[in-house]
Amino acid sequence: MGNLTSVLQQLRAERKQAQARVESIDQAIAVIESLNGSTFGKTNQPTRKISKASRRKMAQAQRARWAKAKRASRPIAIAKTTGSAPVNRTMSASARRKIAAAQRARWAKLKAGKKAA
Repeated sequence: MGNLTSVLQQLRAERKQAQARVESIDQAIAVIESLNGSTFGKTNQPTRKISKASRRKMAQAQRARWAKAKRASRPIAIAKTTGSAPVNRTMSASARRKIAAAQRARWAKLKAGKKAA
């Protein structure tokens, strides 16, 4: 048992020496960092863990901010001398049906040409 006690004391002494050495190295690093004006390694602020739901909300808020900024930076349209705003033209249902029928006919013609070949 006496042998184990001496070994334990020796290990504790080595640990104290190593700890003192690490502390002196940390002090040297701190001095160099203060001279350089930068902080390497240690930061005072811990990293935050953010849930998926919170990240989604943050992303939506950022998208809304960007949309607002884009709306604000959009150039204002110069009004015509008549004072009327430009008209957005809409297509009637019958015109849409005619265009769709013409497109179907073009596709049918193309498919028929492939089958014949």
